[in-house]
Amino acid sequence: MEKRKLGSLEVSLAGLGCNNFGWRIDADGTAAVVNAAIESGINFFDTADIYGGGQSEEFLGRALKGRRDRVLIATKFGMKMADGKEGGKPAYIRQAAEDSLRRLGTDQIDLYQIHQPDPSTPIADTLGALGELVKAGKVREIGCSNFSADQLREAAQAQGGPRFVSVQNNYSLLHREPEPEVLPECQRQGIAFLPYFPLANGLLTGKYRKGQPFPKSSRAEDGFGPKVFTEENLALVEQLRAFAESRGRTLLELAMAWLSAKKVIASIIAGAKTPEQVKANASAVAWRLTGADVTAVDGILTSKAHG
Repeated sequence: MEKRKLGSLEVSLAGLGCNNFGWRIDADGTAAVVNAAIESGINFFDTADIYGGGQSEEFLGRALKGRRDRVLIATKFGMKMADGKEGGKPAYIRQAAEDSLRRLGTDQIDLYQIHQPDPSTPIADTLGALGELVKAGKVREIGCSNFSADQLREAAQAQGGPRFVSVQNNYSLLHREPEPEVLPECQRQGIAFLPYFPLANGLLTGKYRKGQPFPKSSRAEDGFGPKVFTEENLALVEQLRAFAESRGRTLLELAMAWLSAKKVIASIIAGAKTPEQVKANASAVAWRLTGADVTAVDGILTSKAHG
């Protein structure tokens, strides 16, 4: 699989989002998904302390035992774990990092990300604490998640600490908020962009059809992401599906390939509950859209925006 630069790291173009671990699948299910990911050429695993109340990190660490040197682990801190356990204050970052290292069963985090901005803490203080972890060898690179272009600029101007090498925000064919400001800022600063929810909570997997009931145990049926499952989006999905099928491809392949066509994107963070889903996501990034393909897809999206 193609690899791209994320700071000093070389990450697989398809990454594995680990938010299902410890929540929707157990330790055995996690191991099966992780095994399938490695077999499919995925080397980049993205989790967070909050996923599954800490179990995502535990299950991932267990599943990677004996082959830690073959993979890159990204995790996050900052969302509320418990009373007093949240945010970007230096003392908490030090504690959160130790907790994640313990749960993951490793002595180094390859990419450590602040999960969301903390308006109560100056970004320079957060970066200073992250810099200490880098100097101590506990963290290799640092990143952020859910940051705006203004917040990326503020972080770049902070003195004394290391720089964020990545930002991880919601981005897909159906959610294009990063395009006007965040993606250009990433290009200006040389920051890698990591899209999460690239399949729009499953809407771009191809299993949802306009006018048909949601599949059992799906995110839509679970009530996850109701803003995505609108009539307008379901209609747009039918147009995108028709385009993909005209190229002999699936909707899922189009969703991943469209993101892959953007060079600022280092790795596409797609979650999975089964080995089959991982394999499908991994193989989807092999499709290279032509310039004409990208123009055609963007035309479909623009017609929706102006419709």
